[in-house]
Amino acid sequence: MLPALLLPAALVLSFWAGPAVRAGDAKFGQSCNRDHQKLQEGTYQFQTDCDAMTFCAENSTCAHKGCRSDEFPFGYPKNAKLPNKCSKGFFCPDEQDLCQPLIPVGSPCQFNRDDECEGPPNFKELADTSGFGLNVNGSVCLNNICMWANITVGQPCVVQNTAYTAYGPDGEFIDIVSRGNCRVGLYCDAQTNLCVQNKAIGETCDADKECETYNCLDSGVCGDRADTPREVGKWVYVVVGVCIFGGMVGTLVGLYFIHRKDRNQEREKRLQYWREQNAFRQNIMQMQETARNSLMSFTPGGSPRSTMYGRDQVQSEDSQVPMLHAASKSSALRYYVSDDGSQIDDRSDEDLMMRRRDHGPSHGERF
Repeated sequence: MLPALLLPAALVLSFWAGPAVRAGDAKFGQSCNRDHQKLQEGTYQFQTDCDAMTFCAENSTCAHKGCRSDEFPFGYPKNAKLPNKCSKGFFCPDEQDLCQPLIPVGSPCQFNRDDECEGPPNFKELADTSGFGLNVNGSVCLNNICMWANITVGQPCVVQNTAYTAYGPDGEFIDIVSRGNCRVGLYCDAQTNLCVQNKAIGETCDADKECETYNCLDSGVCGDRADTPREVGKWVYVVVGVCIFGGMVGTLVGLYFIHRKDRNQEREKRLQYWREQNAFRQNIMQMQETARNSLMSFTPGGSPRSTMYGRDQVQSEDSQVPMLHAASKSSALRYYVSDDGSQIDDRSDEDLMMRRRDHGPSHGERF
C-alpha cells in the first residue's frame, strides 16, 4: 500500500497515464497483473486482466492462449482460430497458457478440476458414468488436492462443501454443493465423515448427494432424476387432439357467423341506399311530368309545343324541322325577357306562367 503522502501523486500519475484497463478487457500485447488472477466469488469462475482470447504471461503482458479445455470456448468471435485441446495424459489449466501433464494423487490441483488429476489403475471401475460429474476417471480434486474416489462404506472420507450463488423466481439464494471421495453409489456424510449408501426414490433426504438419483425434492424425499422424461397416457394425446380440432372448428364457425352478420348489415345499407335513390328519381320524374302537364294546358289546342327532344331525350317529330322555321316562332313560355333587362329566367315553368299573367301576352303571341 502507498504511503499517505504519495497517494495524491499516484492519483495524478494515473490520471495522466489514461484510464486503467478493467479486469478482463486487456487485449493482446497490453499490460496485465498476474496477482489479479482469482476465482470470482459466487460463481468461482477464473478471472484475469486479459480478455477471453489471451492470458497474462510471465512478462505481465497478455499473450494468445495456447490451449483450451472446452469444445466451444467462450469469447471467441466467429471464424476465429481456436487453440488446440490437450491430448491424452495432459490437461489445460485455468489460465489456458499451455498443456501440462496430469497431476499425481496427493498433489495440489486447481478448484474442482478433477480432470487435472491422474486416474487410478482401476479407473474404469471407479469412473462415474451416471452423468452427475462425481469424478473424472475415478479421480477428484477436493480442497485443491488430487484424490481417488475409492472409499467404501463405513470408511473415513473427505468432504468439500461449496456455496454457489444461484438465482430463482424468488431472487438470489445460496446453493451448497457437497462432494466427497467415496465410490460411485456412496456419499460422504458431513456429520460423521464416513461413506454411506445412497438412498432410493421415496426415502427421506437432506441433500442431493444422499439420493441415488442425485435429486432431493423440496418435500424432503428422493425423487426421480431431473432429466427423467415424462411419459403420459394415450388418453392425454386423444384429449389434446380433440381439443385442438374442436378449437379449430369453433374458430371457423365463429368467424363464419361474424362475417355473415357483417355481410347482412352491408347488404341492408346498400338496399336502403338504393331505395332512397329510387325514391329521389321518382320524385324528380313526377316533378317533370307535373311541369309538362302544366305547360300543355297553356298551348293552343291543348297540345304541347314542338321541341327538339322529348322528355326522355328522344327526338320528336318536329325535331326534323329546320332551325330557321323554329326561330320564327316566338314563344313567351320558353324565353321571357323581364322589364329590367335581366337574362333568361328558366328557373321553373310555374314562374314563367305567373309572369305571363302579370304582364300579359307578348308581341306576336295569341291565346
